[in-house]
Amino acid sequence: MRSSITPFTNRWLPYALLAPQLLITAVFFLWPSFQAFEQSLFLEDAFGFTRKFIGVDNYRELFRDDGYLRSFQTSLIFGLGVTFISMSTALVLAVSANHIIRWAQAYRALLVWPYAVAPALAGVIWYFLMNPSVGIVAYWLNALGVEWNHYVDGEQALLMVIIAASWKQVSYNFLFFIAGLQSIPRSLIEAAAIDGAGPWRRFLTITFPLLSPTTFFLLVINLVYAFFDTFAIIHATTEGGPADTTSVLVFRVYNTGFVSQDYGSSAAQSVILMTLVVLMTAIQFRFVERRVTY
Repeated sequence: MRSSITPFTNRWLPYALLAPQLLITAVFFLWPSFQAFEQSLFLEDAFGFTRKFIGVDNYRELFRDDGYLRSFQTSLIFGLGVTFISMSTALVLAVSANHIIRWAQAYRALLVWPYAVAPALAGVIWYFLMNPSVGIVAYWLNALGVEWNHYVDGEQALLMVIIAASWKQVSYNFLFFIAGLQSIPRSLIEAAAIDGAGPWRRFLTITFPLLSPTTFFLLVINLVYAFFDTFAIIHATTEGGPADTTSVLVFRVYNTGFVSQDYGSSAAQSVILMTLVVLMTAIQFRFVERRVTY
């Protein structure tokens, strides 16, 4: 039987169609990455007029810095916390929205709104909500007997930025989960219900396995988001404090480069951060994707 797929008649057309995306990738990712790696091998003055080649000394100094090594642990806790909270909350909301009949569109629209909020504004919102003096959430916590003061308690500060970053990302995850749920054939769910399977069993044996491609995609995206796109939230809430307890890797890149004006060390940190995220993504594709059912 003859295939219905028409091959390209012009041998250059596929390359022409790919060229815009390849150009964008080269200009905005490959070239800056190369520049960062090159800059990490030099010691520059604060104004960028002179620089001296020092090889991998910037990398050696970083791994001798106890504060920088602690930021790896902070970043790991922060990344896993944001990923778990944002994805689990979005999944619960998506399952609920998928069953709501009345006012369903309005309910979904309200859940999507936080995604339109800028990261810095999301940080400011939660900064005021959890402010020990005027924050309504801090007031409720004190009423329950929890002495909330993230200015002096590093664990509370880390928890606050995790909640703020998760709240910002829930809407993004919700959109993909609700789309995945609506793509599952209703006949499968109805057949399982007729066979006597309860809601929880139907979710574990049918719904969640069929959502595995969406879940895997969001797992990768959320980890990248937590490691790269949360600088504005941390800067607006804690500025890495108290005592560097919320200074994740991406914030240290900014703090070293723009505050301390040590551009070589900042570039080395950005290279390490990029390498770490690439390795984490590769590990996920190597091991986690095996459990995905397409």
